[in-house]
Amino acid sequence: MSLFQLVFYVPNGHAEEVKHAVFSAGAGCFGSYDQCCWEIEGRGQFRPLAGSQPFLGKENTLEYVAEKRIEMVVEGQFAEAVIKALRQAHPYEEPAFSLWPISTPPQEKG
Repeated sequence: MSLFQLVFYVPNGHAEEVKHAVFSAGAGCFGSYDQCCWEIEGRGQFRPLAGSQPFLGKENTLEYVAEKRIEMVVEGQFAEAVIKALRQAHPYEEPAFSLWPISTPPQEKG
């Protein structure tokens, strides 16, 4: 089984909606548990450039926003659907996220 780590940033007021979308698409399952994630609050920044359609802020003006960094595992078979759900549920025109493969230790025989 291939396993990935998904990390994304979302404005605090939208975190639950986006988490629900990616969980529904198959993210956050680990062993006998589902809806597993880790999150921390922080401050993001961005500057919308010409031609952008920002959810927050104004063109060519640096914007700061309270956001959450959310991390979770995704089985490879769900990765495409999870990213699609993230993009659809996220309020930003260009959501910031990373998805990279991770390895898991071998299971002990017992």
